[in-house]
Amino acid sequence: MPLPAPAFGPGLSLPGHKAALVADRGRAGRWEARSDAAGALARERQRSDRIALLKLFQCLLEVLPVLQALRELSLDSSDFILPLSLTPFTAATQASPLLFQRALCATPPSVLLHICLNICTSGSATSCEECLLIHPKCVWCSREDFGSPRSVTSRCDLRENLIRNGCGGEVESPTSSTHVLRSQPLSSKGSSSAGSDVIQMTPQEVAVNLRPGDKTIFQLQVRQVEDYPVDLYYLMDLSLSMKDDLDNIRNLGTKLAEEMRKLTSNFRLGFGSFVDKNISPFSYTAPRYQTNPCIGYKLFPNCVPSFGFRHLLPLTDRVDSFNEEVRKQRVSRNRDAPEGGFDAVLQAAVCKEKIGWRKDALHLLVYTTDDVPHIALDGKLGGLVQPHDGQCYLNEANEYTASNQMDYPSLALLGEKLAENNINLIFAVTKNHYMLYKNFTALIPGTTVEILHGDSKNIIQLIINAYNSIRSKVELSVWDQPEDLNLFFTATCQDGVSYPGQRKCEGLKIGDTATFDVSVEAWSCPSRQAEHRFTLRPVGFRDSLEVGVTYSCTCGCSARLEPDSPRCSGNGTYVCGLCECNPSYLGTRCECQEGENQSGYQNLCREAEGKPLCSGRGECSCNQCSCFESEFGKIYGPFCECDNFSCARNKGVLCSGHGECHCGECKCHAGYIGDNCNCSTGISSCQAKDGQICSDRGRCICGQCQCTEPGAFGETCEKCPTCPDACSTKRDCVECLLLHSGKPAGNQTCHNYCKDEVITWVDTIVKDDQEAVLCFYKTTQDCVMLFTYTELPSGKTNLTVLKEPECGTAPNAMTILLAVVGSILLIGIALLAIWKLLVTIHDRREFAKFQSERSRARYEMASNPLYRKPISTHTVDFSFNKFNKSYNGTVD
Repeated sequence: MPLPAPAFGPGLSLPGHKAALVADRGRAGRWEARSDAAGALARERQRSDRIALLKLFQCLLEVLPVLQALRELSLDSSDFILPLSLTPFTAATQASPLLFQRALCATPPSVLLHICLNICTSGSATSCEECLLIHPKCVWCSREDFGSPRSVTSRCDLRENLIRNGCGGEVESPTSSTHVLRSQPLSSKGSSSAGSDVIQMTPQEVAVNLRPGDKTIFQLQVRQVEDYPVDLYYLMDLSLSMKDDLDNIRNLGTKLAEEMRKLTSNFRLGFGSFVDKNISPFSYTAPRYQTNPCIGYKLFPNCVPSFGFRHLLPLTDRVDSFNEEVRKQRVSRNRDAPEGGFDAVLQAAVCKEKIGWRKDALHLLVYTTDDVPHIALDGKLGGLVQPHDGQCYLNEANEYTASNQMDYPSLALLGEKLAENNINLIFAVTKNHYMLYKNFTALIPGTTVEILHGDSKNIIQLIINAYNSIRSKVELSVWDQPEDLNLFFTATCQDGVSYPGQRKCEGLKIGDTATFDVSVEAWSCPSRQAEHRFTLRPVGFRDSLEVGVTYSCTCGCSARLEPDSPRCSGNGTYVCGLCECNPSYLGTRCECQEGENQSGYQNLCREAEGKPLCSGRGECSCNQCSCFESEFGKIYGPFCECDNFSCARNKGVLCSGHGECHCGECKCHAGYIGDNCNCSTGISSCQAKDGQICSDRGRCICGQCQCTEPGAFGETCEKCPTCPDACSTKRDCVECLLLHSGKPAGNQTCHNYCKDEVITWVDTIVKDDQEAVLCFYKTTQDCVMLFTYTELPSGKTNLTVLKEPECGTAPNAMTILLAVVGSILLIGIALLAIWKLLVTIHDRREFAKFQSERSRARYEMASNPLYRKPISTHTVDFSFNKFNKSYNGTVD
């Protein structure tokens, strides 16, 4: 459960910020750590920080797999006892491993140190109260003889650690608790017998006692009871644009009462109206408009003067009175488009006695308009600079008298007064202004908005819908929440499903019960020990839950003070297992007194002259060092000069995990050497597959091969692209044997090449032997020499060699030449034959085509149908007169 602490990553915080504050005091503030020890203490802290970082990385490597496993199993790490506070990381881990990784990367190292180390002991708490503030899991041991006289054992630790160290049951660990002070059962009906209260929320009073960081949970239930009384106040805009609406609601009371009585048997109705402030520029203020602002307006020349708000009918069950009052009303006229309706809403909410709101009833305020409202600061246009104070200003005539003196109310003031008086506001507005008022509902709790037709004909159905909407949901509101408290809600609605982080249920039916689990957690202790109170109230309900908060910031043992206690040598006050020494007295039991021998006491706590007291890692108490406890290990020695965590490390692991740290020096286990025990004396890890050490290409140093052959690499130097292979190395032996007639035993030259070889001569080589490696090379006579080798268990090699190289005969050049020439001739002849065949086929096809056309001819052989004579004859008819005579003729 996170406390408000330094931020580390988005949305994350670390519990135990108080530990950092306490640690800042440090142990340097003790009497024996004077100026000569301050520098040593700083150096020790720097050295500890370096060790802490190494321990941190090792811790994270261990934590990551644990959290990943918890996430896969859908478990919460807070269910396990771990040596660190993992709660802030749990949500991120369950959501996404990537989110957890980003959270770690965004966390400062100083914060991570508090996580991976024991946060209780790292806080350096010097009193029980300081211990309680570090973390809710931290416990204080008040046992007198707790710890060792030669070491400073932290009394603030995890419970299991204190019990293991011998504290027993004398521990101080207050926890948060909840007590229900008053809880009346929920009612089932609203219209019950006279005199009995209707209960819609239980319990009614709770007391919680909180230890900082330790949350407590209580449960409350809310029920919308059946047949609950309803008070409905109808607030209408009577500006000129609402004239047709006024005509349509003349009989609204009768019809609305009939419909509402289907939902409740106890219904009352009231009526009020508004226009706007009767000052310029909101209304017509010229003398000629004083009695009739509609003068000159042709469509509607007569109307009443403008007004801010008039309360016309208190809440009553007499429906006829409502209808009668509505019929009396006449519209008015203002100058600008916005209306002054929010003035009227505020007065209807705060003037409870005049309106007639009942204590045990659902309060509905219906606000009908066809335009936008004026809001705070608009009044400055008319010279109204005084903000509204939220008070009731209705006179004896039930008219709003402060309309021309104060500004319009703000949305915040409206929301406060409506919630304070348990009023549900219903905006009944026209469609073109729906979105504006919809946005208002997000700023004013308990408000709904419905679309009103232009003539208000749907007003009854609108009210019924709004009533059903209000009664179908329950939303909790918090009043007067202390700043140092964190509240977390979990809602369980009608479907039985829990919704963490939600304090609202919707879709309820009348009679359904909504359950809310409320988690309360204190960030810190208040400056004054006083009871704080806050209230939980469902929006629009009269019922509420009063919560009283007290704080567990003191230990029970602190009340049992022993001034001048014999346990403190009579020189101090014994409290919670510790001695608080009187001035000038020192020591764990106040057994020493400051004076002339102070420097003598301190010198007995130095390892050598000029060295810091107790090596800067302990307290010098009456000439004896008491070593501090460390999160990293044990500090010991007469002058606290030794520890078991300051030895050399390898990859963050102390003594490489192969030794023990003693007074700054690694004592290596058998088989390991080196300053950090990282060097193994074994050679098994250097053996290659062929049994050779580092493949005979390097040396085995600290259990690892260091390759000396150029180009060799690999764990056992088994890879070497530029190194000669086994066939190449054994070729020298085979060539020597062939050169000297295969007698290596009697020849010292071949013996040097073949000293580790067992030679076997064969006539033929078996090439499919799986255990043997086949080798071959070309001799100077262009022959191929084949041999195989096999590694023997003795370390030697069995060479199987051909008695004679395989030499092939040279091909006949004349035969090759004749074969080539013959092939060329055959190919040429074949190509000529193919060409001749194709030409013949083509000629035959052409001749056949000619014969076919000749047989189709239809003319005699003597005449040619294509022939034409070279002379043409044409005849022309004409007539002319010559010597008054006519002639007709033909010319060829």
